[in-house]
Amino acid sequence: MTKRSIVVLGLPGSGKTTFLAALWHLVFSRETETKLRFGSLKSGNLKHLNAIAARWRNAQLQERTLLSGNQFVSINLVTDAPQAVTVTFPDIAGESYRQMWEERECEKVVADTLSQGSVLLFVHADDIKRPLWIVDVAAMARALDLPADEAAQPVPWKPSLAPTQVQLVGLLSLLGEAPLNIGPRRLVVMLSAWDKAKGERLAPREFLRAKLPLLSQYLNTNPKLWQWTVYGVSAQGGEYDDTQPGAQLKQEAQDLRAADEPSRRIELTDGVSTSHDLTVPLAWLMQ
Repeated sequence: MTKRSIVVLGLPGSGKTTFLAALWHLVFSRETETKLRFGSLKSGNLKHLNAIAARWRNAQLQERTLLSGNQFVSINLVTDAPQAVTVTFPDIAGESYRQMWEERECEKVVADTLSQGSVLLFVHADDIKRPLWIVDVAAMARALDLPADEAAQPVPWKPSLAPTQVQLVGLLSLLGEAPLNIGPRRLVVMLSAWDKAKGERLAPREFLRAKLPLLSQYLNTNPKLWQWTVYGVSAQGGEYDDTQPGAQLKQEAQDLRAADEPSRRIELTDGVSTSHDLTVPLAWLMQ
């Protein structure tokens, strides 16, 4: 059996858990044809997987308690070819990656996981912290009628203030250094919440180049480290209900729950073709 390992990377709230919930439903329900099919659960908490998948089907936001910690889910996905393939899919909390960026340290079990396999990098397309330019800050200060001396007051810098693309390039750079460096890797950039980015009328690769130019340039100038591609993915399919007390139910969430086949709410595109199959990027990483 040929074994492949996929490292799931992304800052908090980038869409990793929603993707895993949709993937678990997709390969387990067999509602639609997929490139890879479910083989077995190699390791991980079945209760956790079923819980996040149930909330995904019910169009409900994931509870924070379900997202905490590193679940280290490992799913065996196989092809129809004579030689099967095993894919490990560690569900590492985004806070672990934030800690790597901000404090330059991580747990040993996280480091061991990151020292193997291809990379599935999640970026929330509708939640990108962009750089602030001095001229833009000055214009905002004028618009708010702030005194010049007040607008010019320095703000103490900390790593969490860095733009999204700076943090992501920093994380990928760490994978190219000891002790995490394992040589050339395949990388898929997953632009999550793609349904909210389609209004830009850009293909996923064009969106990356326009909205995250530093990340795009880093990948283009490091071909010896990364063989990469980009997908836009809407694994959620629309606005979900917030389960906090007093929160109103959303009509869009009710429409999603009414769908006969939840898998049909999934949309994956590379800018050329579109499908409901979340295993397509995983199959590309396994080549």
